Amino acid sequence: MRRRDALRGLAAGLFGFGLPAVGFAATERRALRIGLTPVFLDDQAAFLNRWRDYLTEKSGFAVSFMQRASYREISEQVHAGMLDLAWMCGYPYVTDSDRLSLLAVPLHLGRPEYRSYLIAANDALHVQAIDDLAGGVFAFSDPNSFSGSLYPRYLLHQMGQSPDRFFRRSFHTWSHRKVVEAVAVGLADGGAVAGYVWETLAKIHPEITLRTRVVSRSPVFGFPPFVARAGLSSDMLDQLRRIFVDMRTDPEGARLLESLNLDGFIPGDPQLFEGIRQMARLVDHR
Repeated sequence: MRRRDALRGLAAGLFGFGLPAVGFAATERRALRIGLTPVFLDDQAAFLNRWRDYLTEKSGFAVSFMQRASYREISEQVHAGMLDLAWMCGYPYVTDSDRLSLLAVPLHLGRPEYRSYLIAANDALHVQAIDDLAGGVFAFSDPNSFSGSLYPRYLLHQMGQSPDRFFRRSFHTWSHRKVVEAVAVGLADGGAVAGYVWETLAKIHPEITLRTRVVSRSPVFGFPPFVARAGLSSDMLDQLRRIFVDMRTDPEGARLLESLNLDGFIPGDPQLFEGIRQMARLVDHR
């Protein structure tokens, strides 16, 4: 019950919101700006305040979390030096990996990997695969999401199809939770969502997920990583990486991870994302 209560607080809102920069003068502590993308399940401001304070104490930097509406905006601001770190989907990471440093990869269910879920309404028993959604309405999350866009487009590519030809209509919700909600209330016949998000919602808001059904699960791919902008020193990267990796052995860090429905972080390896890279080359020809 304690875990469920902690997770319930995490999903009080939709998937991300902005927080003001926090209270250290630039002369006292150097700022560390962390971008949050729609992959991140938000809670009330209290949770991010706790995580901000934790990272500030451990790093000595004045940490602030900055939420942006899309993966593209996060990527652009990392490359422009407006953000120092970001929790980013593996798809934009592999697209721009030559300009980013891999900082840490979350562990979910003990693994640094996750799946894309194809979902449909719970009573749509005729939907057994994406083929059965031909001529229907489909909900994608973000255009630059692996699980919510690239993978379902890959499935269509394997069929010689594209979203415009295959579906009667498709749209982007810009949020994994909103994909689940769109299918649950009948705005879409099917959708693609991060398995991590669906499984977390199933713990804290089963009234939403019970109205949907997982039709199929992708193979595993690298979990959305924390990345750093080009230009951060190797010493700073090592320090920050240790803080993330050590969270699971620190009492407050472990409580924060529990709220995130994560088991910890590992340094990670770019090879975790090679499958996403190959898929992007095939589907996007890049």
